[in-house]
Amino acid sequence: MQARMSNIVMVVPGALKALQELAKSADNGGVPPRTLELVHLRASQINGCSVCVEMHSHELKKLGETDERLFAVAAWRDTPYFTDPERAALDLTEAATRISDRSNPVPDEVWDEAAKYYDEKALAQLVVHIGEINIWNRFNVATKQVAGTAWQ
Repeated sequence: MQARMSNIVMVVPGALKALQELAKSADNGGVPPRTLELVHLRASQINGCSVCVEMHSHELKKLGETDERLFAVAAWRDTPYFTDPERAALDLTEAATRISDRSNPVPDEVWDEAAKYYDEKALAQLVVHIGEINIWNRFNVATKQVAGTAWQ
């Protein structure tokens, strides 16, 4: 496998800085780091971004994530491994990532379930992280970045 081009953020360094600033802006919303990494992993799975699937799986392992939960992220609805707040975050991630799949991309019931566990600041943090990982996924998928070689 070979990428179509160098990683976009190496070609357009301002993009890297902007994305880092975007992520930093949402650092303190109250959502646990492990939940944010689950969000990143799930969106990356949906978008088929091998670079981000690999990266966020490694990040989750560093945070002490179990293999059972890592293996089950793609099927989180059908496993007993995730808490209700994590499930709400994953559901919101799927809805906000698959916005073209339905006429009401983020239904009130998905949002309201997330709002049971996350206040406005935490919801904002989740939405920023969902948007950010979707940007990374689109950069990497469009340019066919290869897992393990993204920063070359």
